[in-house]
Amino acid sequence: MPVRISICGFPGGFPPVGEAPLKSSARSRPAFNALLRDAAKRQFDLVMAWSVDRLGRSLQDLVAFLSELHALRIDLFRHQQGLDTTTPAGKAMFQMMGVFAEFERAMIQERVRAGLARARSEGKRLGRPPIPADIEKAIKMALHKPGRTEGVRKIAARFGVDPGTVQRISRRPFDGASVAA
Repeated sequence: MPVRISICGFPGGFPPVGEAPLKSSARSRPAFNALLRDAAKRQFDLVMAWSVDRLGRSLQDLVAFLSELHALRIDLFRHQQGLDTTTPAGKAMFQMMGVFAEFERAMIQERVRAGLARARSEGKRLGRPPIPADIEKAIKMALHKPGRTEGVRKIAARFGVDPGTVQRISRRPFDGASVAA
């Protein structure tokens, strides 16, 4: 019997048409959930993944995923590690790699948080730079122009800003006197 394969998590657009790469840090994981549904239907015999860290958010997730695959008699191949999870040594190595992947993800998150805290403590402004006050004033005038026929998108295009910026400005209270000043 030929081996049917499900490929997931490969960089550079390697997944077959119709399958999205698995993202282990995303809150909603539709591709992963679809993979599990297809596994339960026995639509393939082997799951090929780029790396162990593409399959789960934590060691508990990885072990549960591997257990589910083995209960369904589906094998797992990881390209970067080249491990065979059908052997006890392969299972142990898979779990160790899962621990290190979880540790690495936590370390990256910690470094990002520390960098943001340092930037805030140095008084750096985070996020997009604000638009110049004169452009904001002109957008307010265009929004509150009597008999206005231009929509938000046209106003945004005229001033070279995103329509969301115009929407945000439109929600601010308008004081004709402060704009005219």
